Amino acid sequence: MKGLVKFGYNDGDLEIRDLPEPRITDDTVLVAARAVGVCGSDLHMWRNKQGWPVAAPVVLGHETAGVIVEVGRNVTGWAVGDRVVCETAASICGICSLCRSGLYNLCPHREGYGATRDGAFSELLSAEPRVLHRIPEGVSFESAAMTEPFAVAFNAVVERARVKTGDLVVIQGAGTIGILSMMMAKLSGADTTVVLGTGIDGHRLAMASALGADHVMDITADDPGKLIASLHDGLGADLVVDATGVSIALEQSLQFVRPFGSIAKVGWGPQPLGFSLDPLVQKAVTLFGSFSHNWGTWERVLTLFASGKLDPSSVLGGVYALEDWERAFEDMESGKNIKSVMTFGKE
Repeated sequence: MKGLVKFGYNDGDLEIRDLPEPRITDDTVLVAARAVGVCGSDLHMWRNKQGWPVAAPVVLGHETAGVIVEVGRNVTGWAVGDRVVCETAASICGICSLCRSGLYNLCPHREGYGATRDGAFSELLSAEPRVLHRIPEGVSFESAAMTEPFAVAFNAVVERARVKTGDLVVIQGAGTIGILSMMMAKLSGADTTVVLGTGIDGHRLAMASALGADHVMDITADDPGKLIASLHDGLGADLVVDATGVSIALEQSLQFVRPFGSIAKVGWGPQPLGFSLDPLVQKAVTLFGSFSHNWGTWERVLTLFASGKLDPSSVLGGVYALEDWERAFEDMESGKNIKSVMTFGKE
């Protein structure tokens, strides 16, 4: 089979290679990928600007929707032909306190698809049943492939930040997670949402506005601080979501957030901080990181897909074959797409 492999640690060390088919054990299943989303982290690994461990050579791709084509003899509850999405935690220890309390996304022994374990930008993926979720009737593979980024935003904004009705929410970053975080804030009852981007984000900012953002702004052309100070009672945002992947954005977050407000840092950024955190203390701000998701997050997102309260197709910019991976990546990197999805086989 063919797969898209990060083979080194230089910018552009990514290519399609012929690979052996994965084999399942008695306790795993084999999933034939049908649609796999391109994540911002895939772009970082393409450019070798990631801030997390990568075990090159490794097949990228972790936003997976497909069909079960083989089932291990000890597996129950799943059958060949089942339409599924796969969580990203390819393996966990299962015995640490985090795993046992349902926070397996934070397991120190966790291995993630597409980073430290071979992912789904190939034809086949071996998976433990614990990572599988059924795709609801009427939800396409292309839409289901976007469950993972929606789950990231759901975890950060709904489960961790707990947005309240009437809140002012500022989103830093007009990429996939930024725009999905805005959608989650609106779904949770936020009164006003502001999405901030840069010059490259013209199309994505326009999309954010079309999807419900109350205000969008290119921060290289206008002053976001002035806008935020003009909203609600002028004290700042109840919640700031940093979805930029640029560490310095935290300094702006501290300016935008209101006293006793919260900052959710979702974007990864390996750059060191070059500013004081005193405003964090002075404002008594809650700063928290949000990483990945767990079982309940995925089930809730899939339920929202099935009910139509969340429409993943609204952020789908293009569908590509594996051979067109570079165009799929470039269309996201350039800001043309909020989301690119690569497809394998037929619906």
